Parts: sequence; structure tokens; C-alpha cells
Amino acid sequence: MKNKLFRFAVIAERDNVIEPGKELFNTIKGEWQSTYFRNEHPVTIELACGRGEYSVALAKMFPSRNYVGVDIKGDRIWKGSTLALEQQLSNIGFLRTNILNIDFFFGDGEVDEIWLTFPDPRPKKRDVKRRLTNPRFLELYKKILHRDGYLRLKTDNTGLFQYTLEELQMRSDLRDLEFTEDVYQSPLRSECFDIKTRYEEMFANKGEKIKYLRLRFR
Repeated sequence: MKNKLFRFAVIAERDNVIEPGKELFNTIKGEWQSTYFRNEHPVTIELACGRGEYSVALAKMFPSRNYVGVDIKGDRIWKGSTLALEQQLSNIGFLRTNILNIDFFFGDGEVDEIWLTFPDPRPKKRDVKRRLTNPRFLELYKKILHRDGYLRLKTDNTGLFQYTLEELQMRSDLRDLEFTEDVYQSPLRSECFDIKTRYEEMFANKGEKIKYLRLRFR
């Protein structure tokens, strides 16, 4: 508990974390490029970013793009925030909020790309509505994504992947859907840039194949 309280206190003073109590928390919608990043580079967000390893790696790899890691857990965001500061990355920030509220922080079409990297699979039936590829979440993503923007999912969980594909097959507003059940043996591998988080390494060591899909909305 003391460690968490310490981390909460640290991120409360950091400019690369936007959270309740900070002025930008209530005013950032539609202003990420002009107010936060102060450039016109496209914005990529990683939802349920956890420790932020994927976002940080992308930000380092692509300095001409902006990145926002989103998670509700302040102690996890502390880690990503710390990594970004240690690597002196100015093209990444973190937002602490529930993903169901994501359209309060990003305007229509403001986001160029969304990553879901190893989200909680929520395997119990009672938690179906909490899966990040549930239709109510997909509608939020469609709203904030640029018309040519991609939604990307990377997961080790077969159940979540199959559920997602089933949900997508019922939609008529998708285009450019591509997927693989083993991204490292697929032509789609290059789209993931071989970035491996701590969780991916753990799953891969257990013999789990990494699934990947990407799509755009009409």
C-alpha cells in the first residue's frame, strides 16, 4: 500500500500523466495535438496499457507520431511514465481513466490508431460486456477513430480472439480486416514491430501462440 501511495504521489506531479484533479483532465478532448503534444503528428492510443511498455516502445521507434497510454490503474501508469521520462520521450503521455469514458477525452476522429495489447480476456459469461472487443466498446472506438484509422488487437487468449472474430463477423461496417492466430509466422508480423511486453514474453514461454488482428471501420 505504501508503494502504491508513493507512486500515486509521484504521478500527481508529472506532466506526462493526465488524471483526475489536473486541469487538462477536463479540457483535453480535441486538444491532444495542439495543447498537449503541441504538434500536428497523428495520435495513437493504447487502451488498458498496463505498465505502458508497448506505448513507450512505439514512441521510441516512431518519434514523428504521438502516443497516449490509457489505464485506470495509477500504479501501472507510474511505470510507463517513468520509462518515458528515463528515455526522454516527449511524444508520449498517459491518461488515467476508465475506457468506457474514452469519448470524454478524445474527439470524433481525433485518434489515428488504437492498440489493444493483451487485454484482460474476461472469460466469465457475466463479464462479456467488460471485454474490450464487446460491441459497446467497438462503437466507442469507431467514434474516436479517424476514418482511415486502424484498430489493432494483440492477444494470447484463444477464447477472446474467437469471441472478437465472431463479433466482427456480425458487423457490416468493417473494412481491411486481417487476422492471424500466430503472428510470428504470419505476413502480418511486421505490423507489430516485434515489440514484446513482459506479459507476451511470459505467454510465449508457456507455448502460447500470439494472435493478432487489425481492421478499419467504414
